[in-house]
Amino acid sequence: MSSQKPLMAARDVLAIIDLFTEHAIELWIDGGWGVDALLGRQTREHSDLDIAMHHEDVPLIRRLVAERGFTDIPRDDTRDCNFVMGDEQGHLVDFHTFSYDNQGNLNFGLPYPLDSLTGNGMIAGYPVRCISPEWLVRFHTGYLVDENDYQDVKAVCEKFEIVIPEDYQSFGKKK
Repeated sequence: MSSQKPLMAARDVLAIIDLFTEHAIELWIDGGWGVDALLGRQTREHSDLDIAMHHEDVPLIRRLVAERGFTDIPRDDTRDCNFVMGDEQGHLVDFHTFSYDNQGNLNFGLPYPLDSLTGNGMIAGYPVRCISPEWLVRFHTGYLVDENDYQDVKAVCEKFEIVIPEDYQSFGKKK
């Protein structure tokens, strides 16, 4: 992979979404692009695209992105249900997968609550499904937050009238 700083521009995100849509792969945008989708505008540059999706689609998505030059990018948290693939241009896609039974119980993968998969947003004027605002805020808690996290959570909380989580209360008071 290139030594340049990874960057996923809106056009790169839409190319991935279009590719998966063409193949009937259901996905939800998470992470920084999920925040921007909910806000309906890009607020900052993003080094990757986080996607939540059904685990059953992993073999197909691996084939589709490999055909476009993507390979696995090993990380400490790499698992069957959580992996990153990147290409020579520095595009990174972070896949988060799950599988539920007919009763809605998680039987494999990352525990995305079903009601977290109800968000709708826009990326560069294109409608996308994403993590719901309430869950996106919850997913941004429980770890050491940085300036990007704070700005993302603050913007989502303001737009959707959500109380800023305790993790962020003192962060906003720093100078």
